[in-house]
Amino acid sequence: MNSPEPTLQETSEAHIAACLRGDQAGYSALYELYASGVYRLCYNLLLNHDDAEDITQDAFVYAFKSLRRYDSAKASFKTWLYTIAICRCRNLYRRNRVPLLDISSLLHNPLAAPKSESPEAAFAHRNAREALEKALGRLQPRLREALVLRYGHGLTYREIAEVMDCPAKTAESRVRLATEALAGMLRPTSEYLLEELLSY
Repeated sequence: MNSPEPTLQETSEAHIAACLRGDQAGYSALYELYASGVYRLCYNLLLNHDDAEDITQDAFVYAFKSLRRYDSAKASFKTWLYTIAICRCRNLYRRNRVPLLDISSLLHNPLAAPKSESPEAAFAHRNAREALEKALGRLQPRLREALVLRYGHGLTYREIAEVMDCPAKTAESRVRLATEALAGMLRPTSEYLLEELLSY
């Protein structure tokens, strides 16, 4: 009888234990597991590849230096690492006033092309997409963060609460407020794009 595959958290804890024993391979393994997700999170919030790369590296350096302080009883390694990354993103976008969220990155791929190939349909779709990006940019940072974590990274409300250091009900409320605000800003012409975002 085969033993079940270890969970992401169990795998992470094994690598953390290796790091704490001084095994450099543990650090490399942790980086391989989480680097792409952390980078995507940072880019969705900062909209700059260089900044996202810098913050990703900075988050890992801090996390690796602080591994002895990580407590798996309080949070999964993923949420702990995302918390570190978001804190560093906040510091940067407070200074730079980053206005927009890259909707294509949030969805992992570009929005679907219009069903009709006519120039008019393509123009309407492009305008609708631009309206959605502008609307996302007008969200308060905490609402945008909650939306990215929920729909860009698939975190549960409990995990979002851990990352954002708030009650789960607050995390759920922020996601709801963000989607309602977007729906209000996009009605009526671009609302189908919001539905596309939320159903991905």
